[in-house]
Amino acid sequence: MSTDGARKPVPVPDVVSEGFWRAAASHVLAIQRCSVCGWYSHPPDVVCVNCLSAERSFRYEPVSGQGRLRSWTVMRDAFLPGFKPEVPYVVADVELEEQLGLRMIGRLVDGADAALGLGAPVEVVFEDVAEGIAVPQFRLS
Repeated sequence: MSTDGARKPVPVPDVVSEGFWRAAASHVLAIQRCSVCGWYSHPPDVVCVNCLSAERSFRYEPVSGQGRLRSWTVMRDAFLPGFKPEVPYVVADVELEEQLGLRMIGRLVDGADAALGLGAPVEVVFEDVAEGIAVPQFRLS
């Protein structure tokens, strides 16, 4: 919580993303995977973009949380009051190692003071933001 009492927004799982957030609460990064072709899909979806299966059969599988930095931006302004104490912070575009093109966007917790470079290795970490809710983030590894 910031010094003025503002809180960061808390994710609200829906029927499609529930498995992702349930795993995150246990500090496990689990990504939706098509039961037909094995393609990982993030953010969670209702139709596999790889095989377009009509079965709509997905499961959440734990992944390593290891990846590479594809891009980033430094946030120097807090658009939401709960992030004000974090400024400046880095929002990173990470490609996870499990599949070419499997990307996640998240805060890079140690990025604002680091010498960042394309392809830098990162690993997932979690921030507990409310009772039973944790948000995946990344740190340089």
